[in-house]
Amino acid sequence: MIRASTAPYGITLLRVSLGILFLAHVGLKVFVFTIPGFVGYFASLHLPAVLAYAVIALEALGGIALVLGIHAPWVAVPLALEMLGTIVMVHGANGWLFTNKGGGWEYPAFWAVSLVVLSLLGDGAFALRPSRARAG
Repeated sequence: MIRASTAPYGITLLRVSLGILFLAHVGLKVFVFTIPGFVGYFASLHLPAVLAYAVIALEALGGIALVLGIHAPWVAVPLALEMLGTIVMVHGANGWLFTNKGGGWEYPAFWAVSLVVLSLLGDGAFALRPSRARAG
């Protein structure tokens, strides 16, 4: 049973928390690893540099959109796909636990599932630009 009186606030908490996590991670990439360092890391994975810039942009714009509630269910989809990509390209070979050397895939998997859940639930309360309600 869904508690209709509080569900929108729970969704908002999920949405804003996910957005803040993305903003923290993009901050790590920009201010700690540095953009050239992050691009170099992508090169070490044999990925094109342009993809590193796309990830930074996706995380920054996606994080802002989630925090503000701008079409959050739709924004969550490419972010979930990015998390699945990190499992395939980066963390999958490191084992399950994120405490493993290089970080395992448990955290990105949970993050991806949380984004899918948000996409299914909707915008929540206080969304600046809510998505259109789906029929059905």
